[in-house]
Amino acid sequence: MRIAIVDDEKLICEGLKIIFSTYPDIEVVATGSNGNEALKICEEKKPELLLMDIRMPECNGVEAAKKIKKDFPDIKILILTTFNDTEYIQKALQYGASGYLLKDSSPDVIYDGIKAAISGNIVINPEVAKTMLFENHEETEERVLKTLQEIQDEYGLSQKEVEIIRLVSEGLSNKQIAYKQGLSEGTIKNNISVIFDKTFVSDRTQLAAFAFKNGIV
Repeated sequence: MRIAIVDDEKLICEGLKIIFSTYPDIEVVATGSNGNEALKICEEKKPELLLMDIRMPECNGVEAAKKIKKDFPDIKILILTTFNDTEYIQKALQYGASGYLLKDSSPDVIYDGIKAAISGNIVINPEVAKTMLFENHEETEERVLKTLQEIQDEYGLSQKEVEIIRLVSEGLSNKQIAYKQGLSEGTIKNNISVIFDKTFVSDRTQLAAFAFKNGIV
């Protein structure tokens, strides 16, 4: 797995490089300190994944994600963030980031996130997701429900499909969703394919962005 690490804190950047250079299935092809350098790395090194800070000078992680996913849609972006960056996280997901990890995560958690993102899954911290859910629903219950009903009507989504979208957006696998819904893994896989068609998205990352953008989570 060819990755690049971008963080304006040199100690974090070099520390992560040293750590992940010890993993036999990871190659750290480059490091950078801001979003402009991240874009240059994508142009020159073509990494499979960028492990990128969200708050950086000159060009932050959100702006970089927007530019990179436009020019290099196949490169996965995993955002490194803190618990208080929920607004930035939502924007990064809308621009196509594959998810986010907290900066104080253990190396093995980040490693698992890298593997998941490269495999096409989204990576979301459940506690931060709950915070974003609370922030998005600071409106009255009536207004939130009305908005959700409008979304369901517009895209022809059933209540079960909305719940599946929420679970996908929390980063759950098909197997985990099947367990929660009391359904088979195959049924969940079929349901998600139908949801992709209804919401005009092609993968789980785009579906999570759809969910955040429309206030489903």
